Amino acid sequence: MIDKLNIVKQRFDEVSDLIIQPDIITDQERYVKLTKEYKDLKNLMDKRAEYLELTNNIAEAEEIIADGSDAEMLEMAKMQMEEAKGGLPKLEEDIKLMLIPKDPEDAKDVVVEIRAGTGGDEASIFAGDLFRMYTKYCESKGWKTNVIDLSEGTSGGYKEIQFEVSGTDVYGTLKFEAGVHRVQRVPQTETQGRVHTSAATVMVLPEAEDFDVQIDPKDVRIDFFCSSGPGGQSVNTTYSAVRLTHIPTGLVAQCQDQKSQHKNKDKAFRVLRSRLYDMELAKKQEADAAKRNSQVSSGDRSAKIRTYNYPQGRVTDHRIGLTLYDLSNIIDGDVQRIIDELSFVENTEKLREASEIF
Repeated sequence: MIDKLNIVKQRFDEVSDLIIQPDIITDQERYVKLTKEYKDLKNLMDKRAEYLELTNNIAEAEEIIADGSDAEMLEMAKMQMEEAKGGLPKLEEDIKLMLIPKDPEDAKDVVVEIRAGTGGDEASIFAGDLFRMYTKYCESKGWKTNVIDLSEGTSGGYKEIQFEVSGTDVYGTLKFEAGVHRVQRVPQTETQGRVHTSAATVMVLPEAEDFDVQIDPKDVRIDFFCSSGPGGQSVNTTYSAVRLTHIPTGLVAQCQDQKSQHKNKDKAFRVLRSRLYDMELAKKQEADAAKRNSQVSSGDRSAKIRTYNYPQGRVTDHRIGLTLYDLSNIIDGDVQRIIDELSFVENTEKLREASEIF
């Protein structure tokens, strides 16, 4: 393992030198990629330092034990060896996982879309619950959220809502949330107390950089219209809202949360780029999932992934068979435990695939 870590150190030293070169700094695309690589390699270098310290401690302890002339030192050496050997297996697993090439999408910010599915007004209310759950979760992670566009439900919640999330490794975390979420509960509109099943679809689109997706302006139809919903005097009086239609694919993106037409247009283009990027990513994920038979991360956006059952107070993630009887906290934003379990399963699959290189 130390040989592989030494190869990584060579690359770390190389990247450290590159990111301070003037020609690299002026090349925005390359600079962004190299700084992300530097950050990942720095984490590995920290683990390398830990690994060298533990292996050195073991070597020193073995020397003292082999000598055996000093009883007090002998006892300390045995304790040192026991402690070092106890921490080594976990550290080696962490390093193995970090040595697996990282998905470049994981570091990206995202656009999240939540759409009410089957269930009428109750589905819109549930979409609102999911939006609240994710915004509270993002807040707990120190991530920023920003609503792009929304369509309110007639009895509360949203028929559809789109919002941006920016922070550290956002896509790598939230990608597990993409799919169909079901809720089983007595709707507010139900008079006879019967439990209904409703659904909402969550899409998590990695936010594409300008250099990830090139859009020909001739391929985009731009429509301006009046904003609806909250927004003061400019609502329904100025054509500040923007709708983009990508003619070759039929994809549509719109934004109306800003009073400025220019800002709405910029945001809508970001969403459109992300939709186009996501189309290609979905094909790749589907192919990757088919190769390793993964149920955790695939290109199938119509798969039912999770059920929130209110009468029983449980949440079940169907991909890994995980059931937690803590619905009130989870719907209040405490979804980290589920994401951790999904991440663990995916990482185990990756380690199994990469086991022959270690």
